[in-house]
Amino acid sequence: MTRKFRESGFGKLALRLYGGILYKRFVESSRDCRASSASALRRILEYAKDSEWGRAHGFPLILLAEDEDELFRLFRANVPVSDYDELRPFIERCKNGEPNVLFPGHPKMYSVTSGTSGEPKWIPVSEAYHDVVYKKMTVLWLYSLLKLCPAAFDGKAVSVVGSVVDGEVPDGTVFGSVSGLTSRDIPWFLSGIHSVCEDVFKIDDFNARYYAIMRIGIEQDVTALITANPSTIMEMQNVVDSHLDDFIRDIENGTLCDMAEIPGDIRARLSCALSPNVRRANELRELRKKYGRLFPKDFWPNLAVVSTWKTGNSGMYAEKIKDYFPEKAIHIDLSYFATECRAGITLDGSDTTVLFPGVHFFEFVPEKDIGKKEPQILGIDEIEDGKQYSVYVTTLGGLYRYPMNDLVVVDGFFGTIPRIRFVQKINGIVSITGEKLHERQFVEAVRFAEDETGFSVRFFVGFADIAFATYRFYYEFEYLEIPGEDIEFFNSVVDEKLKSLNIDYESKRNSFRLKCPVPYPLERNSFLSFRKSCFGNGNHDGQFKMTLLMQDEEKHRIFRGLVRK
Repeated sequence: MTRKFRESGFGKLALRLYGGILYKRFVESSRDCRASSASALRRILEYAKDSEWGRAHGFPLILLAEDEDELFRLFRANVPVSDYDELRPFIERCKNGEPNVLFPGHPKMYSVTSGTSGEPKWIPVSEAYHDVVYKKMTVLWLYSLLKLCPAAFDGKAVSVVGSVVDGEVPDGTVFGSVSGLTSRDIPWFLSGIHSVCEDVFKIDDFNARYYAIMRIGIEQDVTALITANPSTIMEMQNVVDSHLDDFIRDIENGTLCDMAEIPGDIRARLSCALSPNVRRANELRELRKKYGRLFPKDFWPNLAVVSTWKTGNSGMYAEKIKDYFPEKAIHIDLSYFATECRAGITLDGSDTTVLFPGVHFFEFVPEKDIGKKEPQILGIDEIEDGKQYSVYVTTLGGLYRYPMNDLVVVDGFFGTIPRIRFVQKINGIVSITGEKLHERQFVEAVRFAEDETGFSVRFFVGFADIAFATYRFYYEFEYLEIPGEDIEFFNSVVDEKLKSLNIDYESKRNSFRLKCPVPYPLERNSFLSFRKSCFGNGNHDGQFKMTLLMQDEEKHRIFRGLVRK
């Protein structure tokens, strides 16, 4: 039935109609983003006013505000900025079955992402948040893709996401991936576009997962490729380079080769949908003879749209893969989208995100005030084109004045709504390909390695090397003549500890999107040498601050010169 709907254009027609209605509402919200923002805040406060958090922070009182100015003033006066560590006790109570803590009832599920310590963040997804953001706003996003690229859903879509269900918290509520949830809950009339079933994303071994995705996908007419990290596409291409002969043989025989470490139950379900396809196998053989190495532009010539992140560090990887695709394919940024908040959508093919002022309540701290005890707080209608800000969100998912730890820049407007572009993580957080590695985790990993190996470190610092998808760690050991193999071992212990502290780092390392960190021994008193060089550049002693994990090429260059010969 789904195939008939797609062939007759029913799915695209339904998306145009439903998405068109949502788009008109979105345009209406853009005419006065301040009013839309006030409306969203009232909706959030009304939703959570009878929760424990809502009562404790005066939500019923705030709702008595007679105008927008009073609403914003009362909200900021009664509700403190709350990062995850401050929310953690409340979320733990939710996980143990207590209702009405952050919002009415129980979470529908939890999305999991890395935290600043070994414990991951468990981001609750309320029923209201799911219905508004993961249903309606996803439809709006799909509509925007169709509007920009009418052929986007003519064929299949390869979406590389996480597993929707990875397990259960103590009260039985499931936890999993926000990307998997978004992919699963697309409208029913588009459910047939997925090239692979949800089971594929339950395969733990990343080599096997990529094999299954590309074994199935390369056989099909794919017109849309969607995944957050462009580095994932690079790894998928590596799988094609390594296993093209296996794919051809599998397609010809209707099999899924035993080489891939796929659990038996998942293998059985995937195999049921496979059948011999000699014609496609021969097509791939001919393409291989013609081109040698095959890229998506060769095996997916009708590919119309590629949607990944293009901003921040992801931009470098997006640039590396741009020649993989047909010339007609449009490469669209996936938008400013995190586990904690889907903030908006990209429109008209740009790499900027138009925020959702009618869905979330946004606040901004100017770049110059980041880190201050009493920073200036601005509303969505007060931020200026070309300037950079730190983002705070209040959502229907139980996050109130929550710091995203992201630096964004305003790049124009859609009506009155700012278009923002992600710049980088802030506050000691570095991310090469989505892992969000925190300085605190790096410090803990080095201290752990000292205890495990017996090698004492006087000073250490780490830098993200975006071009090579790796971290470069510099260590000044107490004993300078430590052998190279011992340095390598020390560094491997740091690497393994980081995996245990940061689930996203572990995932990116296991999936080869992030390479093994590279260690370098520093000469004696390297920190003092670095500090002197900073003073020489105009810094004053009282202003000197040292971050131990950075993405800063100028400082990185200094430490390269301090490596022990």
